[in-house]
Amino acid sequence: MRQALSRLAKAGKIRRIRQGLYDLPRKHPIIGQTAPDPMAAVRALMKGSQAQWQVSGAYAANLLGLSEQVPARIVILTDGVPRRVSLGKLTLTFRRAAPRNLVGAGRPAGLVIQALRHLRPAGLDDARLSELRSRLDQSTRDELAELTPKLAAWMQPLVKRLTKEEKA
Repeated sequence: MRQALSRLAKAGKIRRIRQGLYDLPRKHPIIGQTAPDPMAAVRALMKGSQAQWQVSGAYAANLLGLSEQVPARIVILTDGVPRRVSLGKLTLTFRRAAPRNLVGAGRPAGLVIQALRHLRPAGLDDARLSELRSRLDQSTRDELAELTPKLAAWMQPLVKRLTKEEKA
């Protein structure tokens, strides 16, 4: 198996990201070969592990379209082993986190919670909140409503505004 992967990597059919981690290189018409997908790498690294994980901070806000900022270092909160993984110029930092910071981990609601935690109330005006609300499906809103009592006190009013039913 290892020899076959090595041959495929030498032939350029797959790309070796690091030991035991490979991906299919993608070509972009303008910039050429693209970087490895960080979320696919995280899923592959955490596969088989019983640890919970969730992206945090600026990357969560970026994934939800709440921030234009693209971080050079992606922080993954986990209850597993802390470590750093380099994916070319990008660094994945797995940071040990308390259970209160892993509320909704691995689900879309957890991503929303991490983005809210990063932006704080000052970074969330009514326009951003309504934009985020329009992007959330009903199941994510229901899950957020269910998780609201487990969240920090300052975050609960924001989540309630996201999950409330619109008046017709």
